[in-house]
Parts: sequence; C-alpha cells; structure tokens
Amino acid sequence: MKKNPVRKYRFSLALMFSGIVLAVLLLTSVIVAVVVFYLVYRGTLKIGDNELDFGSFILVMTLLSLGIGFVIYGSTSGFSLIPINRILNAINKVAAGDYTARVTFKNPFAKIPTINEYTNSFNAMASQLEMNKVVHTDFINNFSHEFKTPIVSIAGFAKLLRREDLPEEKRKEYLQIIEEESVRLAQMAENVLNLTKVENQTVLSDVSEFNLSEQIRNSFLVLEAKWVKKNLEPVLLFDEYDVQANEELLMQVWINLIDNAIKFAYEKSEIQVSIDKKTNGYEIKVSNFGDTIPEESLGRIYDRFYQADSSHSTEGNGVGLAVVKKIVDLHKGEISVRSENNTTVFTVFLPQ
Repeated sequence: MKKNPVRKYRFSLALMFSGIVLAVLLLTSVIVAVVVFYLVYRGTLKIGDNELDFGSFILVMTLLSLGIGFVIYGSTSGFSLIPINRILNAINKVAAGDYTARVTFKNPFAKIPTINEYTNSFNAMASQLEMNKVVHTDFINNFSHEFKTPIVSIAGFAKLLRREDLPEEKRKEYLQIIEEESVRLAQMAENVLNLTKVENQTVLSDVSEFNLSEQIRNSFLVLEAKWVKKNLEPVLLFDEYDVQANEELLMQVWINLIDNAIKFAYEKSEIQVSIDKKTNGYEIKVSNFGDTIPEESLGRIYDRFYQADSSHSTEGNGVGLAVVKKIVDLHKGEISVRSENNTTVFTVFLPQ
C-alpha cells in the first residue's frame, strides 16, 4: 500500500526540525569536547581531589555547553527560520486583506518537499480567497444591476399608469410588464434562498422513488411561457424511467438547466433533453442551439453569481447553475458541459 505523500512530507518536516536540533547538539558537544581536551592538554584544567572535583567539572561542562549552544543557535536560527518567517509574513498580509500575497523560495529551500507543500497549499488558499473576493465584488455589481432593473421598470410603468389619458390597450401592456418584472424579482430572490438552503445541506434527505421522465416533462410545462415566447421546440428523447432521489431538489436541477437553455437559445430553434440508462445510473443531457460559451467561462459557470454574459443582455443572476452543481453533488452525481459549434450540452449523471 502506497504511503500518503502529504503525511510523508509532514513527517519529513518533523525530521527536518529534529535534525536541526540534533545538529546543534552534536556541534555543541564536539566544540565542548575540543575545548575541554585543549584545556586539559595545556594543564589549565585538572580533574582531581585537589584541583576540581567531579561535581564542579559537570557544572563547568554544563555552563560551557549552554553558552556554546546559545551562540550556535543564535547564529543558525535566523537561517533555519527563514521559511517560517516568510510564510507567517504572508499569512499576516492575507489576514489584513491582501489576497495577492504569495510565497516563493529559492534554493536550498525550494528543493525541500515539505517547504514546497506548505508553499503550494498557502498559494492555493490565497488564490481561492482572491477569487472569492472577485466573485463577491461581481455579486454586488451584478446583483445590484439585476435587482435595480426590474424595480426601476416597475416604478416607471406604475407612474405611467397614473395618467388619466392613458389608452386601455397601453394600460394592459404596462400592467403585464409590471407583472412580469415582479415575477422576475421573485425568481431572483427564490434562487438566492435555494442556494443558501442547499449550501447548508451536507446530507441528502427526503429520498423517494419517482418518475424522472414525468418530472422533466413537468419542468417544460412550468417554463412553457418562456419557450413559447421564443418559438422554441422542445425535443424529448427518452422513455419512462424511475429514480430514487430528492424529488424537490432534482426538480430545481431540470428547471434551472432548461431555463438556462431557453435563455441562450436562438429563436425558432430546438431544446433537446435525452435520458440514457447506464449500468450504474442515468445520463441526462440538456442541449440548446445558441452562442458558444467562451472557453475561459466554462470553468467558472458553476461559481456563485458568475455570469458569462457580462453585458447583462440576458436575464439571470448567476445563481441557477451554482444551485444545480450543489444538488448534483448532494446526489453523488456529476455534471459537465460542452460548448462548441453553437451547441451547448449540459450532461448530468445520477448514480442508481
């Protein structure tokens, strides 16, 4: 059985510090032995009843060893503590909010596996914190924009409705817009609440057996107004399948994926959903025909509040796919995405 490399490196760190202490002790002993031998050889130090008894000799040796040991330690500790001091300084920078702090070492420290492990771990942590800070800033900007737009729209059209000379046709149009924007606000709030709920959940509960195919068909019915508005054609390529899962949570997966496909699909195109039975589970694919997702965005689409469309030309707040990823993880499943040649396919694997 192969040893865990992390445990091996951390054990080597203990050996390294033990080796430093042992080296200082050995060096101190050698120097003391040489000094004592020299003093005895010159006749300066004599051991005997009339010159120096054994107890006094031990005391002299102890004091001499301590003095030499402190001198050696003081001379070498600065060098041996360079990695620790540098990492502590970087930690203090991160604690103060500077997430750009990184730790690098040159030889001879760069050749020590333990130092490399601590360096890589710290730099990975700092990079993640820096990314979280960027995501947090993006969230404030994006979420403020997404919430402000419908609120301003509702306020504006409500103000127009107060005009007494407003034609009845316009009045109905403005009321419909206010209704749509209100629903949009409610969906944003619901997505954030759903994300908070699933992020705080570590164990999958309320598992039951239900018809997966029927659930996906119901998801299309829930979103009917959206795909009809864009003249999209749902193409459902599956038979009847039953799964054991959390029905409520899994419904959010299909609604978010299908809603996302509708949002970015070309008008008068198709939205395809297929289910393939595998030996150890089910593979569900949701695909649409629309603009290809940029390569640099594919790795971040599951991040909270991240939007590949930075222009905000499409509705959404970058929460839906984060919810999907968390729910799939709770089911011990996998999700992946492929986007090329104006076709985007999300693949969800649910273990049986």
